[in-house]
Amino acid sequence: MASRTTKRMVLMLGLVVLLVAVLALVKFLQIKTLIANLPKPQPQVVSSIKAQSLEWQPQLEAVGSVVAVRGVDVASEIAGLVREVAFKSGQDVKAGAVLVQLNADSERAQLQQLQVAVELARTVLARDREQLAAQAIPQAQVDADAADLRAKEASVAQQSALLAKKTIRAPFAGRLGITTVNPGQFVNPGDRIVTLQTLDPVRVDFNVPQRAVAAIRVGQRVTLADDAGRTLEGRLSALSPKVDPATRNLQVEATAANPQAALLPGMFVRAAVDTGERQRYLTLPQTAITYNPYGATVFVIEPGAPPKVKQVFVTTGATRGDQVAVTSGIKEGDEVVTSGQVKLKNGTAVKIDNSVQPANSPNPTPQEK
Repeated sequence: MASRTTKRMVLMLGLVVLLVAVLALVKFLQIKTLIANLPKPQPQVVSSIKAQSLEWQPQLEAVGSVVAVRGVDVASEIAGLVREVAFKSGQDVKAGAVLVQLNADSERAQLQQLQVAVELARTVLARDREQLAAQAIPQAQVDADAADLRAKEASVAQQSALLAKKTIRAPFAGRLGITTVNPGQFVNPGDRIVTLQTLDPVRVDFNVPQRAVAAIRVGQRVTLADDAGRTLEGRLSALSPKVDPATRNLQVEATAANPQAALLPGMFVRAAVDTGERQRYLTLPQTAITYNPYGATVFVIEPGAPPKVKQVFVTTGATRGDQVAVTSGIKEGDEVVTSGQVKLKNGTAVKIDNSVQPANSPNPTPQEK
């Protein structure tokens, strides 16, 4: 009886195990079918570029200010009433051009009076010399007449200089600014009338650190660029004979032709001084580099169907515009991902689409229109 009961229990246990196995097999087949029906991951779309060696000109960069070679605020030396304003704001003028005429009626009348006195003194001197020849008057009288003539001529010269100051002229050629002086206005000595700036050529003053002093010299080529992307080529024209002890910087001056008046006094510009010999660097766009706390990396595309990516560490060097020099980690000709790195990891399949490429210019300009 006990033996029969044991056989039944073994049979029931076997049936339970068989049922569990069948259920597990069915579930396994269901999961396998489900996995087989899942959509396969598609290759990630990226852009790429082949690393290439380019020649770079080593440059020392700084920010400077544009200064006119000649610039001044024209002012009156003497007080007077403005009779005529002989220029328009923003006008280009030549050296000596009349800008403002002050009322000079009284000064001109006084000059005429002094000139009449000179003529009289000259006549008296000539007559007294004739009388001296006839021994009718002493030599002292002739000497007094000559001294009187010279004094009156000096008065005429003084009055002529005063009269000339009533005509305010451009001290040099350049472009005038905007004035608020109008006819009928009274000006005092030193009152600003208008600014006058020579715009071609222009100077740019900037500072370089003392460690760069050995690399710069007068005559080196300088590229000047403003924030609108306009550039001018110039040369270093002067170096300060001392380093500022407060900043340890050396003041430098560059001069550049400015025929289109692209740069105006007071503007800030970026100055790049060419230093040393040209060098070759393996370069990539800045967007190709992923900077992490543990180092800089790039994704290199490995040939295949489809191609896949491999993440490698690189060492970066100098930068130039949108480009960065890579000193180790890749070699020339390697195809590197330039955009779309966020969705990549080692072994990810990719599809290359270079219809749109990130910026890769050594001299980038603003893209806004």
